[in-house]
Amino acid sequence: MTDDIKATAKGSPGVNETRIRVRYAETDQMGVVYHSNHFIWFEVGRVELLRQLGFSYKEMESADDCFIAVVDARCRYKAPVRYDDMVVVRTYLKQVREKLIHFGYELVSEDGGRLLAEGETTHIVADGQMKPRKLPEKYLRVFRAAAQV
Repeated sequence: MTDDIKATAKGSPGVNETRIRVRYAETDQMGVVYHSNHFIWFEVGRVELLRQLGFSYKEMESADDCFIAVVDARCRYKAPVRYDDMVVVRTYLKQVREKLIHFGYELVSEDGGRLLAEGETTHIVADGQMKPRKLPEKYLRVFRAAAQV
């Protein structure tokens, strides 16, 4: 992990906090982070949450032919984010079912904790052919435990 992206478990094992320093390339002509970058940061947080729970998304795909495909993504922008700001991406599981996973996100400023954006993504569980399948029990158990926290 680079100095620009750092992940930590804060407080609850079901919540991951990943710190990201805003890069110049992520900003628009007005010096504000371009809106689609928030979704990239959500993905970074999601991948780090899985690592915190004891496995990687890559492992889910390669060892278990289990993919979690995004079917819905939302973001509500609360305040502008600018070049060189430190942003905390807080990621957690909102709901877990056998064939559907719902993640929640908060982007907060590292200095002061001001809410910058909040969002959610909904994922279907699929195999490598993108056919729906059940989440393997070993992941379902861990996800459900994390969602209960």
